[in-house]
Amino acid sequence: MPGTHALLSASAAERWINCPPSARLTEKMPDTESPYAAEGTLAHSLAELKVRKKFDKMRKSEFDKRLAEIRKDPLYAPEMDGHTDTYLDYILKIAHGYNKVAPYVVAEKRLDYSAYAPGGFGTCDCVMLCKNDLHIFDFKYGKGVPVSAEENPQLKLYALGALAEYGFLYDIQSVTLHIIQPRLDSINDFLISTDALTAWGNSIRPIAELADKGEGEFKSGDWCRFCKAKATCRKRTEDFFALECSINMPKELLSDSEIGEALARAQTLKNWVTDLEEYALNAILSGTDISGWKAVEGRSNRKITDIDGAFEVLTKEGYDESLLYERKPITLTELEKLVTKKKLEELIGSMIVKPQGKPTLAPESDKRKPYKPNLEEMFGGK
Repeated sequence: MPGTHALLSASAAERWINCPPSARLTEKMPDTESPYAAEGTLAHSLAELKVRKKFDKMRKSEFDKRLAEIRKDPLYAPEMDGHTDTYLDYILKIAHGYNKVAPYVVAEKRLDYSAYAPGGFGTCDCVMLCKNDLHIFDFKYGKGVPVSAEENPQLKLYALGALAEYGFLYDIQSVTLHIIQPRLDSINDFLISTDALTAWGNSIRPIAELADKGEGEFKSGDWCRFCKAKATCRKRTEDFFALECSINMPKELLSDSEIGEALARAQTLKNWVTDLEEYALNAILSGTDISGWKAVEGRSNRKITDIDGAFEVLTKEGYDESLLYERKPITLTELEKLVTKKKLEELIGSMIVKPQGKPTLAPESDKRKPYKPNLEEMFGGK
């Protein structure tokens, strides 16, 4: 629908703040929705329904009807109920923290922040107001990497919109931004004063005006990840080729500091190559010629078309059925899909542990804490 999304959307704020002309550059490019995005949309609908039932006093018949519709969707899985319950429980925890005062809570609230970004508006997952406090909740169903609430531009724009909407009713002094990402067991928040928030809004206004006009300088960075022009952007390509030309190779071995720099460059380069490959393959399959490249058939594995029929033949030939089948328990994730996370916790929660994860390399800017070995796990508590 026209007008459903703002040119300077809150979800793309990190990109257009850092690369203003990208907003107009990608304006007419088609949107593509992955199955993961569609799954996230369904999960958001379920989360919204649960929040509305709790705070809007929705009739049970209406709730049951809408819940049944969501559960009929092919993308629905029982684990979705557990994760949306985690989201609702967190909101309730904040709400119950206000003694004797019931906070105002609204789900899927459209907020206008056009005072800071021309034509800017967006829909916030949940807004809570009580006394002098404003809370902005963002439910993320993705399970890629944890998203931080700290100085998050998307949530700050929502908060500015909420200040404009409710500032005359509430004397808002502090704003807390919350990101709930249950599939990664990640919940974090960030506190900011209304003065600091407004100052930030004023600081990005000139940038937003440039973005609205399609002006300013192109700049590549982490924000390119969700840009529709990420594969064909000339600036991004020039930056990667410039990296190659600027590398001064040492005569002998790389130092540890040079290893760190090389890793950082290689990581972004790897992402860029993946974007190029995906774009080129889709273009070729659509009938476009990409000079020097073609689509070929990849590796595939043999499979039995009728597994039951095939094994029936083998058992009749005298092969022991126990040798044809492997019996193994399903994974914990599959159990949660089958039983739901909340029910599973009730039934066998005391038998579930989460051991320390294996160390993995991450940039210094990553919000996770540095790895420290769990000596008790390593040496059995001795």
